[in-house]
Amino acid sequence: MLKLTYTKAFYLIVVSYILLNTYVFLFDRGMFYAFNMLPLCLLVILLAITDIEKVMYLMAFCTPLAITLKELGMSDGLNLSLPSEPLMIGLTLLYLLNQWSSGVTPREIANHPLTIIILVQLSWMALTTLTSELPVVSLKYILSRTWFLVSCYFMASCIFKNFNSIKIYLLCYAVALAIVAVITTVRHAAYGFDEKTADWIVSPFYNDHTAYGAVLAMFIPVMGGMLLMRNISFFVKVLCLGLLGIFLISIVVSYARAGWLSLAVSLCVLATFIVRIKFRTIIVTLFTVIVVFLSFQSEILMILGRNNTDSDGDFAANIESMTNISTDVSNMERLNRWSSALSIFQDYPYLGTGPGTYQFLYAPYQKSGLITEISTNFGNKGNAHSEYLGPMSEQGLLGGLLVVIALVFYTMHLGYRLVYEIKERSLKIFTISIVMGISTYFVHGFLNNFLDSDKASVPFWGFLAILLCIDLYHKKQADKPSEITTL
Repeated sequence: MLKLTYTKAFYLIVVSYILLNTYVFLFDRGMFYAFNMLPLCLLVILLAITDIEKVMYLMAFCTPLAITLKELGMSDGLNLSLPSEPLMIGLTLLYLLNQWSSGVTPREIANHPLTIIILVQLSWMALTTLTSELPVVSLKYILSRTWFLVSCYFMASCIFKNFNSIKIYLLCYAVALAIVAVITTVRHAAYGFDEKTADWIVSPFYNDHTAYGAVLAMFIPVMGGMLLMRNISFFVKVLCLGLLGIFLISIVVSYARAGWLSLAVSLCVLATFIVRIKFRTIIVTLFTVIVVFLSFQSEILMILGRNNTDSDGDFAANIESMTNISTDVSNMERLNRWSSALSIFQDYPYLGTGPGTYQFLYAPYQKSGLITEISTNFGNKGNAHSEYLGPMSEQGLLGGLLVVIALVFYTMHLGYRLVYEIKERSLKIFTISIVMGISTYFVHGFLNNFLDSDKASVPFWGFLAILLCIDLYHKKQADKPSEITTL
């Protein structure tokens, strides 16, 4: 009798939904798509209750394919990516409720130096939000950073205790990224791979080709590393080989010069592992290079000023144009944004103007000699194009620049330490590939900043969570290959 009652209730709900859907289609078509998303939302909620790990995989898969409200023409203000960011918000709320009620974060994760640096950065953002020149903008920014961190770092750290979960998570994102890459490359081919179309051809999935190139660069070393691991199934190896091929072709035709540069640097990182150069040696070398540059910056800038190769030629010309600061509009605009960020920092050296405010406040700080044909005074063409100068102008020297530098240096230090500590071949190769992948974004950080978007945040914070879990859990299992290499 009870079973019969449930069956009748189920059919009643289905029939009612069909009738309501028909009504919406006939009389309120503006709500038709939202109403048809309701069953999917209910399914995701049910999945979150029964198996949160699969929701994480769904989030990773949806992110490269997500489209913003602005791209859909549904909003000029709040610009969520659908469906990835609603998933992140739901995961964050679920995580915070569980953390408040039972404390789900293991102590070793909470006390790890990497987590502490991330929490210090988030806390400083909260402080500078209180002193922000545009409090509403900063509040939106810190809320989005919170759900990025909770879903892609803290929750990911909990599921990444299982090494297979790491690989599934990465493959979910990579497969979806490959779908975007194939669509973009096919569309681009219709225009003869013209460079001028490269920037907008990635729409609606990415807002420009530089963000697209940054994510491709992050995943190329990882796919290569997974391909070389032992005891990976033949199907997964074939999949990784296919994904690697797609990503290599896509990044070449994307004309993302920063992506090419970051991949070259990641190969240098690989070379240091091969010859077993210690991290402190790299730091000393890097410090020496910085001192030499500062000592001869006038001469170096004069040499760079003689380069007038634009980025609209062949592949070699695009490489050479990376140092063109005299006629390449993209490079010149970066100098304009960096100069504005430094000027803002001079006026707000301690707490900055507030998280996320740079693009709305930098216009008066532009110097007439640096303004280009693509400059704007309306805050509608992006941010400071730097993960280092942008936070410095928005959050001051201490919490903006120094904490970011601390995060970069500690992450790379952790990566180098793990690579030299781990003896098991497959885990060592995988760790090297993750360090190479994260290094590409650190290099990108000198030229662009994308951590305010879900596209880059999911792999970036996910890679950090992977290094964290390798340090806390998987390097201890290196003597038990069966526990870390089955998929």
